[in-house]
Amino acid sequence: MAKFTSKEKLNAVKRYLNGNEGHKTVAKSIGVHHSVLSNWIKQYEFTGEAAFEKPYTTYSLEYKLDVLNYMNDQGTSFRETAAIFNISSHETLRKWKLAFDTGGLDALKPLKKGRPGMNKDSKKSTPAEGSVEALQAELERLRMENAYLKKLNALVQNKEKSPKKTKRK
Repeated sequence: MAKFTSKEKLNAVKRYLNGNEGHKTVAKSIGVHHSVLSNWIKQYEFTGEAAFEKPYTTYSLEYKLDVLNYMNDQGTSFRETAAIFNISSHETLRKWKLAFDTGGLDALKPLKKGRPGMNKDSKKSTPAEGSVEALQAELERLRMENAYLKKLNALVQNKEKSPKKTKRK
C-alpha cells in the first residue's frame, strides 16, 4: 500500500465532501480501497485537518484503558474509535483489546524500546579476602600462570636445540 502525505489525504477527503464524486470513485482514482478513504473521512469529521498529522507517539496505560472503555461503553467499532481518538490505525485498537483480554492490565503497559541495559548486579562480585571462594580463585589463577610459564619455557628450549639454518648466496 502506498503512503500518502497529509495533503493528498486531505485533497481526497475534500473531493468527496464537495459532493461531486462518491467515495468509491475517489478511492479508485487515487488507488486506495474505499474503506481506507471512509476512515480518512471519519477522522476528518472528528478532528479536522489535524487528523492527518501523525507524529510518532506512545500511549500510556491510562489512555489505552480510556479508549477501550469508551469503545465498550459507546459500542463503537474499532474504526470509529480510532477516528474519534485520532489513532493512526484501527489495528492498533484491535491489538490493545486482544492484549487486554488475554493478559490483563500488564499486557497494555508500554514496553521499553531498545536493547536492555547492563545491570550492576550482573557483574561478578569479588569474594571476600580469605574466604574459600577467594582462595579457590587465587589457586586457579596461579595454576594458569604456572602452565603458561611451563609452555613458554618449553618453547625457548626447543628454539635453542634446533640448529639454525643459514642462507647461502
